[in-house]
Amino acid sequence: MSAVRRNKAIRSKLPRLHVVVTAGPTREYFDCVRFISNPSSGKMGYAIAEAAAVAGHRVTLISGPVALRPPRSRRVTTISVTTAAEMAKATKEAFKEADAAVFTAAVCDYRPRRRAIRKLAKKHASKSVELVPTEDIAAACGRIKGDRITVAFAMEDHDGRAHAERKLTHKNCDAIVLNGPENVGCDRAAVEVLVRDGKWQPWPAGVKSAVAGRLIREIEHLARTVKRGRRL
Repeated sequence: MSAVRRNKAIRSKLPRLHVVVTAGPTREYFDCVRFISNPSSGKMGYAIAEAAAVAGHRVTLISGPVALRPPRSRRVTTISVTTAAEMAKATKEAFKEADAAVFTAAVCDYRPRRRAIRKLAKKHASKSVELVPTEDIAAACGRIKGDRITVAFAMEDHDGRAHAERKLTHKNCDAIVLNGPENVGCDRAAVEVLVRDGKWQPWPAGVKSAVAGRLIREIEHLARTVKRGRRL
């Protein structure tokens, strides 16, 4: 059998999954026009959604505000959201019928406790804004995941592996992808991946589409492992 035919045969035996992907930033408003956010471009999440669709999987892409065109695939359904609360609601709803979820979104960790109805006038004096935590979406899904596969991203600028390992446990993920601020907004990425009960794997730096494709293959491997263990 040729290599091409062999690869096609292997792909035909892979489970077809419904993959939920979160992408981009959220915006947390403290009046009608001003908000807290971050510079996430959404490129990694969109690349993962595209890679999953190319591999034949059904995708629900839940995206914060980005300047990207949604993947042009009938396999991808894109849901646009703005705030962390909106992303949490849409993600948990989609996760009910999903086989896997990849949490790449840079969800704001905090939101203003109160949002003014009107634009706040500028005053020549200091002003304080009380912030409260937003929901940890990956952890919320991790608590109810059952046999579903979940993969989270950890953006760290120091002690990356230690912080990511704690997040892997706290969020009850099957794998976590560690990346740094240097990847934000770029077309390339350098990441390290830790699969539960495994060892850290430094992946070669490359374009985000290539990293996304490799991550989808890792998710397919995890799904096959689960199926062999009769957990699906």
